[in-house]
Amino acid sequence: METVKTNGLVSAAWEILKEIDDPEVPAISIVDLGVVRAVEEKEGHLLISITPTYSGCPALKMMEDQIKEAFHHKGMYDFTIRHVLFPPWTTDWMSAETKLKLKHYGIAPPEMSTEEHLKFLLSGKKSSVTCPYCNSNDTNLTSAFGSTACKALHYCNSCHQPFEEFKCH
Repeated sequence: METVKTNGLVSAAWEILKEIDDPEVPAISIVDLGVVRAVEEKEGHLLISITPTYSGCPALKMMEDQIKEAFHHKGMYDFTIRHVLFPPWTTDWMSAETKLKLKHYGIAPPEMSTEEHLKFLLSGKKSSVTCPYCNSNDTNLTSAFGSTACKALHYCNSCHQPFEEFKCH
C-alpha cells in the first residue's frame, strides 16, 4: 500500500482517478468519460465531484465503489464523493482521444456536439452512424438502447457487423 502526502494531493488524486476504468466501457477511464468533474482539497480532505451520464445511471454506485477502493488501496481515507447533477453530463466532455479509444474498442463515438445533434434532430433529417469497424455509413439503427441506456445498437450493411453507438447528449 502506497501512502500519498498532502502536498500534491489533488494531482495524486487525479492520477488515481485516471486509472479507474468505466464499469460499462473498460476501454476508457471515468476521467476520460468526463464523469469526474472536480477534485478539491481543503486541509488535507479531498472532495471528489462526479456527474452521472444519466440521472439514473446504474453504474454510478459501482464508480463510487471503485473510487473508494482505489483511494483506500493508496492509503487515502480522508475524502468525500459528491454527486453534481447540474450542469448535466454531456458527450461534449469527451476528448477526441477518448472518442478514438471508443472507436478502437468497437463503439461508434458521438460524431457531433450536443448542440449540432439537437439542430440535426430538429431538421428532421435521417442520420447514419459510421461503423467503427469499416468506417462505412451504410448502417441501420436496430435498437435505441444497447447494453446500456447511453448506447444504441446498430448494424453495418457493409461489413455485416453489429455495433453500439455512444449516443450524443
